[in-house]
Amino acid sequence: MNPAARIGGLALIAMLGAFAARAQIADADRKSGAAFMSAQTQEMQRDDGANPGMLAALDGESLWNARTGGAGKSCADCHGEAQTGMKGVAARYPAFNEASAAPIDLQGRINLCRQDQQKATPLAPESRDLLALSAFIGLQSRGMPTAPPDDPRLTPFRERGRALWSQRMGQLNFSCAQCHDDNWGKHLGSAPIPQAHANAYPIYRLEWQGMGLLQRRLRNCMSGVRAQAFPYGAQEFVELELFLAERARGMPVETPGVRP
Repeated sequence: MNPAARIGGLALIAMLGAFAARAQIADADRKSGAAFMSAQTQEMQRDDGANPGMLAALDGESLWNARTGGAGKSCADCHGEAQTGMKGVAARYPAFNEASAAPIDLQGRINLCRQDQQKATPLAPESRDLLALSAFIGLQSRGMPTAPPDDPRLTPFRERGRALWSQRMGQLNFSCAQCHDDNWGKHLGSAPIPQAHANAYPIYRLEWQGMGLLQRRLRNCMSGVRAQAFPYGAQEFVELELFLAERARGMPVETPGVRP
């Protein structure tokens, strides 16, 4: 192992081992990830002229109206103007998909529409076009409360996501909950630990110098604790997204978010 990486891992273990665990976050204490950012980054997210995620949303608007695939149809041909037809939609995902009898996230729904309605090739995970369409559709729900479906068919999947959130993993043997439920507001090195609410995705992350979906961030966290990350599109990720949507219920959608 690289000596610097080994030292960093030991420091992480020491820091988190020293934290005193506390109860799960109370509703009154919930904070968006934006609350943990610098004032400059907060202003970047608020200002549509400065928010780099808005460039992806503009690309998504063009894709929304572009006819494609063997059917020669656009998203607008089925759904109409996104400002009305997609209002509140992103706030309700993941949702139950009848065909697979399992939850599906917004990106999965976009690709199903492409495949079934447009007769087009599904978009690759983290591809420019999938990010753009996700940002544009998410933008139509900005300011609306996160509102995952109250669908009993989703319960077992959401509970598996909850279990995954609390499961220790990787060589460092940490869970998501240990950082983001038990120790939010503290610091890991110089970086504040946020509560990890997923109400702003896709986000433009300054570290990435580009856009990313929630599954990219989850994979980063898994790599951070030296766990084998699930592949993009894995059922485990969708179940975790489902739990995170419930955990953020009522919090306003911020898409496209900006994060450090």
